[in-house]
Amino acid sequence: MHLITTFSAFLALFSHAATAFPAYGSLAGLTPEQLDEIIPTLEIREPATPPGPLKDTSAKLVNDKAHPWKPLAPGDIRGPCPGLNTLASHGWLPRNGIASPAQIVEAVQEGFNMENSLAFFVTYGAHLVDGNLLTDKLSIGGKTSLTGPNPPAPAIAGGLNTHAVFEGDTSMTRADFFFGDNHDFNETLFDEMVKFANKFGAGKYNLTVAGEFRWQRIQDSIATNPTMSFVSPRYYTAYAESVFPLNFFIDGRQTDGQLDMTVARGFFQNSRMPDDFFRANGTRASEGFDDVVAAHPIQPGRNVDRVNNYVLDPTSADFSVPGSCPLYTTFVNQTVRSLYPTPTGALRSALNKNLDFFFQGVNGSGCTQIFPFGTD
Repeated sequence: MHLITTFSAFLALFSHAATAFPAYGSLAGLTPEQLDEIIPTLEIREPATPPGPLKDTSAKLVNDKAHPWKPLAPGDIRGPCPGLNTLASHGWLPRNGIASPAQIVEAVQEGFNMENSLAFFVTYGAHLVDGNLLTDKLSIGGKTSLTGPNPPAPAIAGGLNTHAVFEGDTSMTRADFFFGDNHDFNETLFDEMVKFANKFGAGKYNLTVAGEFRWQRIQDSIATNPTMSFVSPRYYTAYAESVFPLNFFIDGRQTDGQLDMTVARGFFQNSRMPDDFFRANGTRASEGFDDVVAAHPIQPGRNVDRVNNYVLDPTSADFSVPGSCPLYTTFVNQTVRSLYPTPTGALRSALNKNLDFFFQGVNGSGCTQIFPFGTD
């Protein structure tokens, strides 16, 4: 199975577009009159072309003199993804937390050795739902005017903090949205992660720990969060989140697949690489995903009206159909179409360009490209 996020592994993206984006905007859902009002106020940028695969994919020093860790400056933005937070705090991304998709693709490849097609898929999947397509800017955290002037309601250009898009319930180190803060580091959850590492991994985070802790976080949310939702895309991103640290937070000179919990805290809490940190040796993507899924299988579902009332959702995408083509199709035909029902002019052109980049994430997998807004 191929990893399609975390972001944060968008393997089966957004099959509940009508209900999964209660706080989302970024020019989506606007009337033609509203678009006519907002578009002239934006500094429209042609979407930048993202880089191709790295020529040198060897392990190399990435916490180097050109990319030292720096504390946040006033106004700097961080969000729910410790990987992007860390890349920003080391200057692989703009340190203020506002980046173009092309910058993100370059950063996750150079800083972590993320495989190119995965970098395309997750970056442009996130940008299409959380970013400002006209200014070509995305916040790795919350809503900000730095991505462009605020569009009129209901659009909000919400960034990666937007609930049920990139971010979702059952996070390993962030609380569920229901409890009020879905993006900041949660010490209680990290302490629980450490306990699982001690119990199942002799003090280290590994695939066994990942499978057990993922299951525990699902059960915790079912038992405490009356609005807990575990359907696509979160159904997929949660498992990807579990293997992300093993693929990208372990020094590339290390070969045992064990993540030290002090190192983990540096990434998750402080957005900081260890001193003398080397990126992975060779490109990395979904390694370990299937193991975590198989440890404690569960079908997509959600709590209905109260805690401990987990009801399966047969309409959600799941792991029954292998490959990424159904997921790509779902994302384009349901999510993008519902968010942008009648795009015209510059917005339509930006959508088509970003959808082209998004398709490159599955090109070569036998998928048929979809053109919801035409090809010109």
